[in-house]
Amino acid sequence: MSLTASTLLAADDAISGNIGTVAYGIATLGPGIGVGIIFGLGIQAIARQPEAEQVAFRYMLIGFAVVEALALIGFVVPFVFT
Repeated sequence: MSLTASTLLAADDAISGNIGTVAYGIATLGPGIGVGIIFGLGIQAIARQPEAEQVAFRYMLIGFAVVEALALIGFVVPFVFT
């Protein structure tokens, strides 16, 4: 099979996409891992010390809000800079 200009252009059209979509996909990796760590360690802390459940849960929610804010920033930035 010989490669001609038309086959190369067709392959280029199939590969091209929106870089913002790729950037957001990469930006969601960190918050996804962060949420898993926050809730995993929060549940472990509550299991070890049940009387401190209210304090641990409060800190879990604050940490979740901060991590999700980073995810929203990662969602907005590609739209602003493209």
